[in-house]
This record gives sequence, structure tokens and C-alpha cells, in this order.
Amino acid sequence: MRLIRGLHNLRDQDRGCVATIGNFDGVHLGHRAVFQRLLAQGAALGLPATVITFEPQPMESFAPAVAPARLTRLREKVAAIADDGIERILLLEFGPQLAAMAARDFIRRVLVDGLGVRFLLVGDDFRFGHNRSGDYALLERVGAELPPDQCFEVANLKTITHEAERISSTRIRELLAAGDFEQARQLLGRGYRICGRVGHGDRRGRTIGFPTANISLHRRVSPLRGVYAVRVHGLAEAPWPGVANIGRRPTVAGTDERLEVHLFDFDGDLYGAHLQVEFLLRLRDEQRFDSFEALKAQIARDADSARNWLAGS
Repeated sequence: MRLIRGLHNLRDQDRGCVATIGNFDGVHLGHRAVFQRLLAQGAALGLPATVITFEPQPMESFAPAVAPARLTRLREKVAAIADDGIERILLLEFGPQLAAMAARDFIRRVLVDGLGVRFLLVGDDFRFGHNRSGDYALLERVGAELPPDQCFEVANLKTITHEAERISSTRIRELLAAGDFEQARQLLGRGYRICGRVGHGDRRGRTIGFPTANISLHRRVSPLRGVYAVRVHGLAEAPWPGVANIGRRPTVAGTDERLEVHLFDFDGDLYGAHLQVEFLLRLRDEQRFDSFEALKAQIARDADSARNWLAGS
């Protein structure tokens, strides 16, 4: 899979493709159905499949205070898209310059001159360009009006459902916030994981007998907050059980949002390791305690609850 960071990195061999455009946050079963349809069309036309996506996501640029929680970091999203067989990803930086680009300029610069798209798969509610002035009808009209060697067909994404309910990133965020990990798994097609590299923390966990692996979230908002039973992938052949807290650590007046994982019966150096933390059961909300002793007692209860549940699951 080729990751193309920006229009300036396009090569001549990148021209001529079938494409789709979107955020694809979470890369859920609905997205994967789109990719399979795109790959089938690409095979029929003898053209590679390209996914066009954005970093940051548009809402994170327009209204960061109310932008939805990220289900996946960019690294996770790219890996998941590649796993589905997509040959190329065009990653566009979403900022003032792209936001100000007129809709017809976007079509010309990105789709026609940049990628040479011959088939485009988007939702009929897709909007793009300055002030969201471009829409599905404009894409259809321009695609048909271009010369034969530049024209492209536009097709509508069909709604993908699970048990009569639309699969969407918004619905998955709601399920995760409610602790319904099984239903989220059904829509994602896999267990929900947060991935990241272990960094140095403040080592307070060691002082109360619960050392933790500290993972910076590198996202503006997390879909999760609280204490969870987890399994950690990337340490051994089998996933490792543990208990995790995700939030701002109010007892120690933490300011950054962080994922802290205590691995049961683990003795080793994790600094620099890239881990995948799979969330399985929500134990409680994050809360502030009046003392470290009270915090220590609650962590012990959380660890016991997580151990017991994981042993029976």
C-alpha cells in the first residue's frame, strides 16, 4: 500500500484510479463494505483503488471544541485501510488552504489533474469545497462534462446496516461511551483497541503497588473515560490481562488525557513498546479520591474485579 502525503507527492504512476473520499474513522464494517465495492470496480476497470482522507479531520479544524471523539489515530486508520486491500491512500492536510478551495478547483486539482479518477464512490450527502458548496450533483455534472480521457463516473454509497440499524462512527462512539463493547465489536468487525507507544509517566503507580504502562493518546478527545478490564496485545503470543484507566487522573491533578494500564503479574521493561489495548468491560467512572490510600484501595478492588471477570470470559 502506498501512502501519499499531500498533492505535491503525487507521481505520474498515481494517475488513473477508482476512488472514494471520507474520514473513515474507526474503519468499521460499513467502511470495509465500501472498500470491497471500490476494489471490485477497480478490478473491473483494471485500475487501482485509492482512498482519499484527511488529517486532521475537517471538524477538528473547523470546530475543535466540539469535534467528535476519534475512534482511531491516523496510524491505526492507515493500517486498517491497508489490511482491507486498498492500494493507495491520498492523505490531504485539512487546514485553511484546503477549506478555502472552491469545489470545482477541488475536482480539477485533486480528482482530475492529481489522481485521474475514472470512478468515484461517495455518499449522496457528501459536501466539499469552500463553504461546502460542492455536492453529489456537481460531481456527476462535472464528471460527465469532461473530455473522454478525463471524465469519471460517480456512484452513490449505499447505507450499510447491521440488524436494521445504520453502521456509523457516531453509533460506535455512543456504544463505547455506554460500555457496550460487544455491540461495538459487531459494528467494527473487531474488538475496540487503542494503540500507542509506552512512555515515561510520573511513576506514582509504583509507589502504591500498581505500576502502569503509560500511553499518550495523541488525540483531541477519547471515546472512553473511566476504568476498564482489558487485554493487551503485542507483549506475548497471547494477549495479557490487565486493568486500565483512561482520563485526566483527578486525584493527582493530571492535566493531559492519558491511558494507564496495569498488567497483571507482569515484570519487565515496557518503555518504547508499541501496545494494543483491547477494552472489554467498563468497571466504573473516573473519580477523584481524597487520599492516595483511598485511591490505592479502589485500584485494588478494580484489579480484583477485572481479574475475576477476565478469568471467566
